[in-house]
Amino acid sequence: MNEFIYPNAKLIAGVDEVGRGPLVGAVVTAAVILDPNNPIEGLMDSKKLSEKKRLALAEEIKAKALSWSLGRAEPAEIDEFNILHATMLAMQRAVAGLHIQPDFILVDGNRPPQFSVPTQAVVKGDSLVAEISAASIIAKVARDQEMDELDKQFPQYGFAKHKGYPTKLHFEKLIEFGATPYHRKSFAPVKKVLGLID
Repeated sequence: MNEFIYPNAKLIAGVDEVGRGPLVGAVVTAAVILDPNNPIEGLMDSKKLSEKKRLALAEEIKAKALSWSLGRAEPAEIDEFNILHATMLAMQRAVAGLHIQPDFILVDGNRPPQFSVPTQAVVKGDSLVAEISAASIIAKVARDQEMDELDKQFPQYGFAKHKGYPTKLHFEKLIEFGATPYHRKSFAPVKKVLGLID
């Protein structure tokens, strides 16, 4: 993580999202302010970690961070505002939920939402910035757990396996059973199943 030059700030919040690509469920974001005096080993992009390692790190982050918060935008908001704007909204909610005000915010990607403090977008931030890695881990764990819960409600869709992403299995189940109330109706594959597009 030494390729990134940190801003000269004391309380840096890292922000990341999980769930822009799936056809079902909320987009989940997290904001994390790490404690420089209480370092966490092994932080990296959540997608590169095993589920077991992610779960262990998520607990450690929650225990050691100065502050952390989750934000979300529901499927109805994604359908209303589009996925980009819904993600920005969820990121703003995550930062608003921090009980400590950061003095700088680093956001994964190339385009941050508006915040009241200085903000910088970092491409591949989840691999370069410890705070963003931490945010990506707790957001992914939270969203995966939501998909496991949804799987219990709708076992026929296989949500625990594909986490709502547009896999072959998900498409097959969508065609067979139709959309759940949690599907994103503005996404083309769901629209198609609902007969909203040819």
